[in-house]
Amino acid sequence: MQDVKASSSKWINENKLTKLRFEWQSGYGAFSYSKSQVADVIAYIQRQKEHHRKRTFLEEYKLFLDNFQVEYNEQVIFKVPE
Repeated sequence: MQDVKASSSKWINENKLTKLRFEWQSGYGAFSYSKSQVADVIAYIQRQKEHHRKRTFLEEYKLFLDNFQVEYNEQVIFKVPE
């Protein structure tokens, strides 16, 4: 995860995709699904652009946390970059 975060933050900053310097927070979320759910995951990814017109990524992320019964603190959950 450290390599992914380092490479992606370097790319984001080099391409000036945010107004401020981008840095990952110390934590991350990872969710797994069984092989029997692959078709559902593919369908979700294909509909993601349309889906996020109705629900933001942050709302979706919190829903995943709730569905997987992962406790989180609202004060330290990530913020959408400006």
